[in-house]
Amino acid sequence: MVVRSVSRIAAIAACALGVACARSPDEQAAPSPSADATRAPGTLPLKHAARPTRAAITEADLMTRLYVFADDSMEGREFGARGNVKGTDYIARELQRIGLDPAGENGTWFQTVPMHRRVLDPATSLRVGANALTLWTDFAPIDQGDTPSLDGAGVIFGGVWGDSTRLASAAAARGKVVVLTIVPGPGGQALWSASRPQIMRRFPEAAGFALATLDAMPANARAFLQEPQLRMGEADTTRRPAFVWVTTSAAARMLGRAPADAKVGESGGTLAGRIAYRTEPAEHPARNVVAILRGRDPELRSTYVAIGSHNDHVGIAPEAVDHDSLRAYNTVMRPLGADDEGGAPSPEQAARIRAVLDSLRALRPARRDSIYNGADDDGSGSVAMLEMAEAMAALREKPRRSVLFIWHTGEEAGLLGAEWFTDHPTVPRDSIVTGLNIDMIGRGRADDVPGGGRNYLQLIGSRRLSQELGDLVEAVNREGTHGYTFDYQFDANGHPGQYYCRSDHYEYARYGIPVTFFSSGSHRDYHMVTDEPQYIDYGNLFRVTRLIHDVALRVANLDHRPALSAPKPDPAGECVQ
Repeated sequence: MVVRSVSRIAAIAACALGVACARSPDEQAAPSPSADATRAPGTLPLKHAARPTRAAITEADLMTRLYVFADDSMEGREFGARGNVKGTDYIARELQRIGLDPAGENGTWFQTVPMHRRVLDPATSLRVGANALTLWTDFAPIDQGDTPSLDGAGVIFGGVWGDSTRLASAAAARGKVVVLTIVPGPGGQALWSASRPQIMRRFPEAAGFALATLDAMPANARAFLQEPQLRMGEADTTRRPAFVWVTTSAAARMLGRAPADAKVGESGGTLAGRIAYRTEPAEHPARNVVAILRGRDPELRSTYVAIGSHNDHVGIAPEAVDHDSLRAYNTVMRPLGADDEGGAPSPEQAARIRAVLDSLRALRPARRDSIYNGADDDGSGSVAMLEMAEAMAALREKPRRSVLFIWHTGEEAGLLGAEWFTDHPTVPRDSIVTGLNIDMIGRGRADDVPGGGRNYLQLIGSRRLSQELGDLVEAVNREGTHGYTFDYQFDANGHPGQYYCRSDHYEYARYGIPVTFFSSGSHRDYHMVTDEPQYIDYGNLFRVTRLIHDVALRVANLDHRPALSAPKPDPAGECVQ
């Protein structure tokens, strides 16, 4: 989730490379789970040998697939990077072996999402009079598109962002570089980030902005700003004010006095230099993987139930960390992973962290780790879809309606692959009757999420556009004796977690396609290098996969599309939780 049929020779080759291999479709009986698949999460091995998969959905198959898809060799599957190409190649090989039809571009499995890289120009520099500011030490810029030269631009103290009574006027900021501080957070916490669009709306004719909060910026945010950034579509050449973060010391040099001593609207020095970025081709393609299971009904087979997950994760960390130390810290301080702030532990919390780490050290030696494997996010959804595809392909009687399988790229970068697919669909958009989105269904235990357990599952969006779809999901759960108790709290209007707007289903919902988002929730390994296959609850992953499989078939066999019970949104509008 995003933060706040091959030839026989080719099939044999794929098996030799260690990817999942299939038995004959006639072998319908579900095998018993492997001994590994029934072990408790956290006691599973770091590596697991790939085994042939069968047509039935099984824990063992899910485990085989996920240990391949979330292996270190996939390099964290970051979209537009080599690891994501490896991951999407694996999915395509499996689909070809299973026997689905390709539904990407030009008869392929792939829909390429056009991308480019934005790289900071080495000529970028800032100077106050004769005093040069050092890039990444004194100031850190962000790409805003095309920015004007700052030669001769005066500096003004714009005040304290977050306090409308202590801000300079828009007229005073015209043509100037506006230095801003930020109102402290709860308990006096130093904040570093603010909304760039809101700042630009307040000072629409400023030459640039300098947030004097670089001292409080986390190291991972600084590292992110220094990396080339992938963007979708054509390069944005819109001219906008420059935007940088500066240290308090650099702000003092710009203003001629410390920001705390400056008066709102007071002028400072004169700048020289420019914040410049250049556009380069993306090094690797960013790809959605698209496949179709053809329906049997001559009238309904041209309509689709879409099942989606995202094939990307967030790549490789700039620096390796001790795996178990991080997991021990998160167990105590960040039980919801990146969705929690963490902070410095108290003495009591430090003792608990040490106790957890000691218990892990008793099991295994220390291990440095830098790869965000994304086993749950969203390896779990990606392999669940492969299991469903293999099971449906083996059905002697196919569903009436066709099933569209889409592994989106770029979810972690802002739902980019789903946005591109829904704007440029490879099937008629209006032929998609329902979208079922799967993101993080491999956990959900009581020690993962508050209220979790064997019967825990979160549903989001299931009744926002279609009451009928929400009722259908409930009926399938009940009549199929799946036994889940659905948690709808994250679907509440205005929920601060913004889950309805944070995963790929929204890109379908904005076009009026009824959706349901299935998730077992966040946990200590969310967006951490510790999100590995050994911590997945394969029993729960199996059960959720079966539920979604049954929901998809129920919709695919309806003689009508799920009725809308709410107006269609504006596809170009902002998502509202």
